[in-house]
Amino acid sequence: MSTMVMHLESATQYERIEGVVSFVGEDASGSFGILPGHARMMTVLRTGLARFRLASENWQFLALPGAVLSCADDELHVATRRYLRDADYERISAALREQLLAEEDALHAIRQSVRRLEDEMLKRLWQLRRGAEARP
Repeated sequence: MSTMVMHLESATQYERIEGVVSFVGEDASGSFGILPGHARMMTVLRTGLARFRLASENWQFLALPGAVLSCADDELHVATRRYLRDADYERISAALREQLLAEEDALHAIRQSVRRLEDEMLKRLWQLRRGAEARP
């Protein structure tokens, strides 16, 4: 049976996984699959779950906040900021959901901080303008 080697790469992790017989992901055009012998390709994976299967095991799932995927000569490279890997669909789905909620909360906090900064800048500009108008 023909197999591929998958390289999972993030800012803090690297895994080389041998014996991959199938990979399923999703990009802007929709879901797609890659089997050994696939033509050279490169795409950007969407945020969500991808999966792969080893010859002797069940499906493994990858939770990704988006990634760049490249495939050439039965070498599959997945480069992302971070990833979670698990064989249990329910567990990784819950982890992905928690991660997305945490990112949403962080984004909300950043927006509030930027809004406060803008308010303070406008207040300071108004004070400077008032001070300039008061001087002869």
